[in-house]
Amino acid sequence: MPADPSVVIAAARSWLGTPYHDQASVKGVGCDCLGLARGVWREVVGPEPFPIPPYSRDWGESGPREVLADGARKMMLELPVADARPGALLLFRMMPRAITKHVGILTVSTSRTAPDCFIHAYERLGVIEQPLTPFWRRRIAFAFLFPGNGPDHPTPE
Repeated sequence: MPADPSVVIAAARSWLGTPYHDQASVKGVGCDCLGLARGVWREVVGPEPFPIPPYSRDWGESGPREVLADGARKMMLELPVADARPGALLLFRMMPRAITKHVGILTVSTSRTAPDCFIHAYERLGVIEQPLTPFWRRRIAFAFLFPGNGPDHPTPE
């Protein structure tokens, strides 16, 4: 069973304003997009199931393996991109035919006429919530739900 989306969104919003910092995952101090997802995991699900190895700033520029998607599949519930809903972790392909290298969490707009929004850590801006514009929407490659946790919803292995 997936985690309650309102809990996921509240956890993600609590990171708003956190400065951008490569490979970090400390609320209010610094994080990158993966660090934001890791921090939300810790708040919603519990301890991280495995350590994230160091990675270079250009790690997503080469290689055929979908590192982010493969890692997410081990811990999260994958769903078709068309079925992504609030609270989903979105993986973005920033260049055609490149592997995914950016993540964000889908939220709901406060206005019925506005597009959906998402929260992500972006260089120079830190953790922000912004509309899921066509620019971002066409880059979504994968969607995952955070698992529910507790005795009835153990963390996936």
